[in-house]
Parts: sequence; structure tokens; C-alpha cells
Amino acid sequence: MRHTWRWFGPVDKVSVEDAAQAGAKGIVSALHHIPTGDVWPVEEIAKRHEAIKAGGLFWDVVESVPVSESIKTQTGDWRQHVSNWQETLRRLSTSGIRTVCYNFMPVLDWTRTDLRWPTRHGARAMRFDLIDFVAFDIHLLERSGAAEDYDEGIVEQAAKRFKEMPDDRRTALSKNIGAGLPGSADGYTLPQLRDHLATYDGINREKLQQHLVDFLSEVTPVAEEVGINICAHPDDPPWALLGLPRILSTEDDYFHMLNAVDSRANGVTFCTGSLGARGDNDLPAMVKRLAQRVHFVHLRNVHRDEEVTPCSFFEDEHLEGHTDMVAVIAELLAEEKRRQAEGREDHEIPMRPDHGQEILDDLTRGAQPGYPAIGRLKGLAELRGIERALSHSRYGLS
Repeated sequence: MRHTWRWFGPVDKVSVEDAAQAGAKGIVSALHHIPTGDVWPVEEIAKRHEAIKAGGLFWDVVESVPVSESIKTQTGDWRQHVSNWQETLRRLSTSGIRTVCYNFMPVLDWTRTDLRWPTRHGARAMRFDLIDFVAFDIHLLERSGAAEDYDEGIVEQAAKRFKEMPDDRRTALSKNIGAGLPGSADGYTLPQLRDHLATYDGINREKLQQHLVDFLSEVTPVAEEVGINICAHPDDPPWALLGLPRILSTEDDYFHMLNAVDSRANGVTFCTGSLGARGDNDLPAMVKRLAQRVHFVHLRNVHRDEEVTPCSFFEDEHLEGHTDMVAVIAELLAEEKRRQAEGREDHEIPMRPDHGQEILDDLTRGAQPGYPAIGRLKGLAELRGIERALSHSRYGLS
């Protein structure tokens, strides 16, 4: 696999040089300062390339070109936004980019109740606490009908939790859940979040699925034309939130998307952390069946508190948690070998160690939550070790 590292640009407290020292061979980045829906300027793309090259690496993957809420709801300037997304693909291709990641999560991107939760050995990790989330939904956001979306026992636990919750925790909870895309300064206040939720009135799961297919029907031909693989990131967490539908949470969800727009350019960002939050997702089996359309991989692990959906979970060390990372990597290496035999130019799949626990000096660096230097270095070293061992093992991948 092509070992890459997410970098949020010049504001990132973890540098490109740090990534190179950690063993990364390429960078995953995006122009977070460009407003969602706008065309990415050629000069800004070039500037980001130069900044990455100055650190000794190359810009391998764009994560992400955001899909606007207008496109997801098919309202307002959505057709212009689709046109702008197409033009951004053309400009990225001209600059040498061959892989573009995106997501189709309504309103909220990844959602966590804690961004720096203390683990058993003093590291800090991101966590989704279901009871805290329900307390937020019912008692802070005060979403109409929220209590009806949860089991009675969970509603009772959330009420008790909220009653005992100090004001500073309530403030932090609202800030954490309302955070925008990673790397973005955007976020939602409670009134703003209520307003955004209202824009999805009348949009159920089936309609949102159709909007995704409509979007892909427009942008995939451009991706084919310019030689870019586009790949959809799964929902995080992979279940409905705040009454909003989620449509990329399971294997069936992905095959619905892939079959509707049947082009190799239309593919998957296989995130073991997002998909692994559901106990009914068999990740090694999923990656095996989806393998031909996997264009980008996020490798991280989560520990589920319970084997139900939804559930609480935290982001564990890369080789801990509930995902069999060895089996997942074995399937990815088998797919790379198959692609190489076919002569595919994209036989080397870009991978990055997704997220990471804050350990050692990370605890005082203040990097983007989930993206510490040493925690990701440790994860990349462990994942690289698995890959190297499997390549010389009984799996016959050498």
C-alpha cells in the first residue's frame, strides 16, 4: 500500500517533515479555506503542492472536496455546485491528483461527544458516548420528537446524565458535536444546527440515496475523463443521527451506490474505524467483496462498548479494538496483487493511519483532535509491520 499522512496545511501543528520522519511516502490534504461549493483556484492548488514538496513529500490524495448541503438536499445553487465540483476535479487532475475522497453525510461530518477522552493508560482518544449524545439531542438541542428515536431505557439514562451534567460539560458537548469538517473552522451553534436540520424536512433515506446517485451520475463521467478515482467515505458513526438519514453505513449501502453508477472511477474510501463501529459489519469480508472499487483506505480501530447499533465506542490503538486489522490488510494486499497482475495503474492503494491516540508529547502539542504526531507514527509503524510480515508469509503475497 501507499503509506500516506493527513496534513491540514500550514496551520497544522504536525508538519510535512514530521510525516516524512514518521515513514509516510505521500500526503493527504485539502483546501479547507475555500468555501464549500466554490471551484478550487488553480493558484491555491499549486500553492498546496509546493508546500508539500518543500517538506519532501507529494500530494497523493485530496480529502476532501466537500459536497455542499445544497447538493445533498437538491436546493438552492445545487446545480452550480455540481458544476463547480466537476471543474475542481479537472483542475486537480491537471495538477497530478488521481484520488479524491468525499462524504455524503447530512449536516454533520464525523460526530464525537469527546475529542480528548482519557484512556486506561493516560492517552487521549476520541469517543462517542451514546448516552451523552442522546442527552444532547433531547435536552440541549431540544429536537422535536427526539425522544421517540431511542429506546425508553436510553432516554431515562440520558435524562439522569443530563441532570447531573455540569454546565462546562454541557458547553463542551455542544461544541464537540457541532464541530465542522476536520481542518475546517466551521461549526454550528445550537440555533444554526436546528436550522440546518430543518432543511432536511421531507428527505428520507431513499431520497438522500437518490440524491447521491444523481450527484455521482454527473461527476463520475468527468472523473473518468480526467483519470481521477473518486471515493465515498462511510458515515461516522454508521447510523442515523438527529433524525437525519445515513446512507453509507453498510455493505449493502455501498453496493447500492456502486451498482447505480457502475464505473471503476466511482469507488470506496474503506474506513475501518467508521464501519467498525457497527458490530454487524464484517470488515474483512466487506473489504474482500468491495475490493475492486476500493480507492483509498483509512486504517484505525474502535472499541465498542456493546454489540448493538447504535452504541458507545472509543478510538482504540490501531491493533486493539474490535477490528481484525491483520485480516483486513491481508485482503487489501491480495487486491493489490490482483490489480498488479491485471496491469492496473492504480494497483497501489493509498492508505493512511487514521486518527491516533494522543500519547507522550502529543498531550501538550495541541494538534487537530484525532491527528496527533506520535500516536499516528505508532499506528503507521504497527500497520506497516503487519503489511511487511504478510508480504512474506503463508498468504502468498510476496
